[in-house]
Amino acid sequence: MSTDGSDGVPLTRAQLRAQRAAEEAATAPDASSASDAVAPAPSDAAQRPVVEPDVADAAVQPEPEPEPATEPVDAGTAPQIPFPSGPVPSIPAIPDPVLEPAPAHENEHRAAAAPGNRRFLIALWSVLGILALVVAGLGVVSVTQGPRLSQVQVDPMQAIESTGSRVILTANQSLDPIDPEQVTVEPAVPFSVDANGRSIGVRFAVPLDDDTQYRVAVAGVTAIGGGPSSELETTFTTPASQLFLLQRTADEDTIFATDIAGEATPVFTHPRIGDYRATSSLLVVAVEEQQGSRLIVMNRDGSDQRDLEMPGDGYVSSVQVSDRGGLVGYSYSDLELTETSGRASVLVTQPLNGSGEPRIVQIDDADASIAEWQFVPDSSSLLFIDFNGALSLEDPTTDAGVQSLGVAASILGTTRTTYTAIVERADASIVELNLTDGSAAPLTESDPDYGPPTAIETFPGGTLRYVVQRDESGMPTGQAVVKVDDDGAATVVAEVSGTDAIVQVCASPSGQYAAVVVAPDLPTNDYDDMLLPLPTTLHTQLLDLRGDEQLPTLSGFDISWCRSAPQW
Repeated sequence: MSTDGSDGVPLTRAQLRAQRAAEEAATAPDASSASDAVAPAPSDAAQRPVVEPDVADAAVQPEPEPEPATEPVDAGTAPQIPFPSGPVPSIPAIPDPVLEPAPAHENEHRAAAAPGNRRFLIALWSVLGILALVVAGLGVVSVTQGPRLSQVQVDPMQAIESTGSRVILTANQSLDPIDPEQVTVEPAVPFSVDANGRSIGVRFAVPLDDDTQYRVAVAGVTAIGGGPSSELETTFTTPASQLFLLQRTADEDTIFATDIAGEATPVFTHPRIGDYRATSSLLVVAVEEQQGSRLIVMNRDGSDQRDLEMPGDGYVSSVQVSDRGGLVGYSYSDLELTETSGRASVLVTQPLNGSGEPRIVQIDDADASIAEWQFVPDSSSLLFIDFNGALSLEDPTTDAGVQSLGVAASILGTTRTTYTAIVERADASIVELNLTDGSAAPLTESDPDYGPPTAIETFPGGTLRYVVQRDESGMPTGQAVVKVDDDGAATVVAEVSGTDAIVQVCASPSGQYAAVVVAPDLPTNDYDDMLLPLPTTLHTQLLDLRGDEQLPTLSGFDISWCRSAPQW
């Protein structure tokens, strides 16, 4: 600052510059040269650094308040700033800052991205609009059409092999309660209904026929909360039966996989196959060797063979399986037997997967010798008669123990659906025994009456009865298999006479087919040397119990429909 002001007030730099410019303008030759005097800077000013602060403030702000002086300035020692005279020139305005242009590649990216962003936004809003229309359309459909079928679950192969298979219909929304009267199954079979939420389960009380189309429909289905009703419907076709057959020869024995047409493929071969049974996924085979029997479990195609643990060195017979219980049962006898040691004809059960040890059925804490026995179908229960004639029932999967059902001479058959057994009592009467409460009722007589049966095979809707045909004097003339419906109506489906003999009778799980094993020309038909000998030549005649289809006769016996080996 300077103290050159007329009133002694210090002047700012801007004021000094203005005063100097005014003095220079006043001394100029004429006014026209004033502007030229402003352009060139004084020689001494050109050499001084330009002080930029306060220039803009001088142009746009009022004169600031004088700063309080802390120390007086000595005019004699302070540097003197030349102060030009003349008019005060105008102060040029500070230009607006100029932004540097972005690099060329960034401008190109922005230019390219802008149309892409617009296209993305257009596509996004288009998709959202379409989805909104679809949702609205589906809402209208659900309101105007009622529940629709969204999924169906069914295992056709299991349906022809076992009781209790299901078809599950799933709707697209939760449903009001379903009454069994709303459900129709064609062809007709007994069923039960279990509905919950969006699903309707239809459980078949019997196995289904093979190679048959079934229709399941549920009428009058409504959604929770109201709306129109609709019908849920599905169809499925069961596969053709896949079954097994045992064939013995002088060199080796073979289990064949076959079908109703008789196309056979060997699955398992061994020099001496004593017995076998099939489940929905496994084969259990008893073979005879020098040190007794082996029990081999394998897949249905013969793969993954593994031995089950045996109770000891001995022989196995009367092999049976409980598919639902996952168990195998058999009659076992030790290889070394004396009058005072060894186990004879004890009943053994164990898990098919090999996870448990063999378990011997006991009565009064002692191993029981069993004359005959059967698994009760669709359960893990054992029905057996000991050598004293006591009829008993036990479920090895529970702690209920052995239940006494009186005295019986023979177990003629067990049913698949009603948990009953057909037994011959000690007085030769034949009754249907309720295994739940022990009540009994006489077996329905056949019409016409073909005489008392010596063996019975049950199936859904009736029985197959093996009878001996006799003349008026009571002398045997032949043998026959009689189909008897639940109401007693009887029809002969197979018969033999002369020297032929019926060895085994079995029905398919649904009762659609029957298998009758015949030993031709019995007097000349040699027996094999197995533990339970059978005629070496055996033929299996397949029968259509639903119609009149002609089915083939197969070489072999013990078709996998049978629950146990021939009791010859």
